[in-house]
Amino acid sequence: MFESGRFVADVLGDVNDDQIQPNGVDLRLGAVYEQVEPGRIGTDGKTVGERRERDPESDGDGDVYRLDPGGYVVEYADTVRIPEGHVGFLYPRSSLLRNSCMLDTAVWDAGYEGRGEGLLEVYHPVELERGARIAQLVLAEAEHADTYDGSYQREGIE
Repeated sequence: MFESGRFVADVLGDVNDDQIQPNGVDLRLGAVYEQVEPGRIGTDGKTVGERRERDPESDGDGDVYRLDPGGYVVEYADTVRIPEGHVGFLYPRSSLLRNSCMLDTAVWDAGYEGRGEGLLEVYHPVELERGARIAQLVLAEAEHADTYDGSYQREGIE
């Protein structure tokens, strides 16, 4: 069963009221990166390719990323915490989809804590303001044998 948006907000802690939705919490855009070096995923481990943060432009109201079609790594501004007995799923906000963008993410295991990242696929030029709500985190009850203790634990917050 999926939890309510209020439950998710209480778990995350530091969220604004406008981020709380009936069934989850909206995550805000923290930064946009371009991968500039190849990565590697092998049977003996992984290497994340080097990235360069895109320079946002100031438009008087905030920092805006002007993105051409392509793939970008987005970092969320909000710290995510997945509690015991749950699994986290992240979905793109419909505003992204309506602007020809897709956000790809992976499952977040119980015990994960960090800012997290996603793959933003841009199919038509778009402007995204830093702090804009781009995704919605939902939590579902889940049985699990262990909690997350992998290499991405506490990413973006240490």
